[in-house]
Amino acid sequence: MGASKVDIYSNEINQIAAVAKVFSHPARVAILQYISKQEACICNDIVEEIGLAQATISQHLKVINDAGLLKGTFEGKSLCYCLNVERFQELQELFNSFFNKTKLNCC
Repeated sequence: MGASKVDIYSNEINQIAAVAKVFSHPARVAILQYISKQEACICNDIVEEIGLAQATISQHLKVINDAGLLKGTFEGKSLCYCLNVERFQELQELFNSFFNKTKLNCC
């Protein structure tokens, strides 16, 4: 597979694509939904709730985190996750702007 050439696109387009990647997988959506209902949670809690292997959950958490949607703190040897509410608000504005600028008329 060739290189993605993300550098030829604007920061706005790359951000939208990164977030779209998060929401393109049902496990990631389920993980976000679960975390949103908790005060904070540890990866093992997510594994029990979602029903996927710990390594798989960790891979999904990495994609979600790379999009900036998570905050985390270490508690002993565990990483405790919560949603990055500020980032969700930024993305809401980004998506609203994108949809408002995009013409919705076609053929």
